[in-house]
Parts: sequence; C-alpha cells; structure tokens
Amino acid sequence: MFCTLIIARYPKYSGVFGFLSMAIFRIPLYINKKIKFFKLMGSGKNGTFDLQPDLNQWAILFTAEDINTKASKFIYNYFRFFNCDIKELLLEPIEGHGLWDGKKVFTEFNNKSEHNGSIAVLTRATIKLNRLKNFWNNVDSVAKKMSTAQGLMISYGIGEMPWIKQATFSVWENKNLMKDFAYGMREHTAVINKTRKENWYKEELFVRFRILSVKGFPENVAAKMLTLQPHYEEA
Repeated sequence: MFCTLIIARYPKYSGVFGFLSMAIFRIPLYINKKIKFFKLMGSGKNGTFDLQPDLNQWAILFTAEDINTKASKFIYNYFRFFNCDIKELLLEPIEGHGLWDGKKVFTEFNNKSEHNGSIAVLTRATIKLNRLKNFWNNVDSVAKKMSTAQGLMISYGIGEMPWIKQATFSVWENKNLMKDFAYGMREHTAVINKTRKENWYKEELFVRFRILSVKGFPENVAAKMLTLQPHYEEA
C-alpha cells in the first residue's frame, strides 16, 4: 500500500478555484480504479490544527496498491492553469492505528518497524460536537510549541471539515526527535491525557510513513527528507 499527499497553494485571490476543485476533483479520483481511497481537504493557517482556514491552500490524499499511481492529468493541468505551487510526497505506511471514516485505510500494521530515517506522521481526529470547546481550548499551546520543535522539517494542518474533522501532517528528521515532541513535551502529553480522560474524539487515526519521493520542495529540504530512505525513482 502506498499513499500520495499533494499540497496545492493557489496564488493570492485565487483560493476560490481551490474551493471549487474540492468538488471537481472528485470525478477523476473516483473513476481512477487504481485509487483505493481518497480525501480532498482544506488547510489551516499555521501548519497544524487551526481554527483559521488558509483559503489559498488545499490538499489531496489518496492510497493505491501500485506505486506508480498518479492523480489524473486533469488535476495537474488544473493546478498548472492556476499557477499553483505544488508539493507532492509519495509515502509508504509503516506503523499506525485507527480508522478513517470507519475504514482501515492503510491496511494492517505490525508496529515494529526498524526504520530510522526521516519520518512522516499523519494525526487525524473527528472531534465530538460536545467536546469541540475542550479541544480548541487546549490545542493552541501545543501548536505553538510544535512550530519550534527540534527535528521538525515541515508541517501542514489539513482536514475534511472545518473545526470538526482535523489532521496534521508533519515530517521529522527521525523517529526519536518526533517522539521527544510527542511524549516528552509537557503541554503535549497533558493534551493527550485529556483526550483520553474526557473522550474528545469520535474517531482517531495515527500513521507513520517512510518517505519514498518528494516533489516541489527546495533541494536542500528534499534531500534531508530522503535521508536514509529507499529512494524511489520514477520510471
């Protein structure tokens, strides 16, 4: 199983075309039989869970069994027509747990990966309506700390539904530095404990990925992301 994440940033005042794409792109993604699962998502402003949407940034995530599966030419031509800045990552899920809309999107994990290179992480949750206030009152301090965390290379806040269905996608230099943030930072562990105690989530998903290829990033950033990775060259 492989996963592709595309982040598209539209030029200033062009975000409405990103909004329209969330409806238009469903057709080519749906008819592509190689794609097993897909989501079209908006973005938050500050690279993680955020109440304020970034109307110029939109995301596509899809999974496939074939490593060469791409989004359709129509989608890429649409991005080019509106002069979008495109970031694209090809990923292989290696560890994780949880469901997405009740589905095991990334198949089963053994959760014993010995991978020690740079690592991508997707954390997603559907927040219960009666716990929205609890969630948003607590995540801001964690988001601010995350932006300066040691080992963090990039981070995007993405989601299918503003304020309710939220996700953070991040890339870290290695698993140890990611764990230092996730389990070593007092504010973050406090929020994790509250989610369990107060039962904030209707559904949650946590996945770690090996990074196989990247496009659209500065050369130095791309090289760092692919450190110790089984680099994939397109045919």
